[in-house]
Amino acid sequence: MDTKVTVFEGIEILYEDNHLIVCNKPAGVLSQSDGTDAPDMLTILKRYIKQKYDKPGEVFLGLVHRLDRPVSGVMVFARTSKAASRLSEQIRSGSTEKCYRCIVEGVLEGEGKLENYILKDAKTNTVTIYDKPVADAKYAVLEYKAVKHEKGMTLVLIKLGTGRAHQIRAQLAHSGHPIAGDRKYGKDCKTGYDVALQSFRLEFDHPTKKERMAFEITMPSCEPWFS
Repeated sequence: MDTKVTVFEGIEILYEDNHLIVCNKPAGVLSQSDGTDAPDMLTILKRYIKQKYDKPGEVFLGLVHRLDRPVSGVMVFARTSKAASRLSEQIRSGSTEKCYRCIVEGVLEGEGKLENYILKDAKTNTVTIYDKPVADAKYAVLEYKAVKHEKGMTLVLIKLGTGRAHQIRAQLAHSGHPIAGDRKYGKDCKTGYDVALQSFRLEFDHPTKKERMAFEITMPSCEPWFS
């Protein structure tokens, strides 16, 4: 078991053992390859394992969840097929806990819940939010808590109830508070920084030890983030 933070090709390795590896995905890096030469977490981590452990042949690494390319944060990958199956089941059943923080445009007050229906368009890689059920749309729910206001923006904590594609970005935009820097769902967004959304905490059961594990990272210090 290795608990010391290691940096490999710009990726922070937060934890690793024989069953899994936990890391901090930087904004702008894909979760897995999209067929281009853009860097992706799966390829980089396979290279890390191959070099560190002098592994011959192909390295197995299971992708059990994703973060959008412009989103940063904690991810867990499985180093065995058994771990991949058990972690995937936890994610499907909702027994993992994913906490996000973001900077949204406008002044959002208090705390609450957003419940909508999400319909994904695979051709455009975008989603549409509906307030009532429509054909093929999936139920989406999240809880939010406004933390602080500054310069017409709000720091918000998010706890996901479901894990739909682009859910946080699309639901917040639909509510009238798009995430700062979101050029896909924010109207007339002309900022030069990445989407201000970070998966800062991930909690799950270890796939073999059955111990509850939690990993948390610090807030970005770049614009438009504030604490």
